[in-house]
Amino acid sequence: MINLTVNGKSRELEQAVDLASFLEDLGVNLQHVAVGYNGEVIKREQYPEVRLDEGDVLEIVRPVGGG
Repeated sequence: MINLTVNGKSRELEQAVDLASFLEDLGVNLQHVAVGYNGEVIKREQYPEVRLDEGDVLEIVRPVGGG
C-alpha cells in the first residue's frame, strides 16, 4: 500500500500510479485543475511523468465560478 495525503486527507493506493492516471480515476478534468505535488505546482504536461510514492502530498485545486 502507498499512503498519500490529498487535500489534507489520508488516502491509500494499492500500487504506484502516475499523477495523470490518479486524477483521471478521481474524475478530475485535467484541463481545469492545478496540482501541488510535495509543495511544488506541477505543469499539466508533467502529470504523466510524476509517479506517486509513499508519503507524497497533493493539493488538487479546481476553479470555482461565481461572482
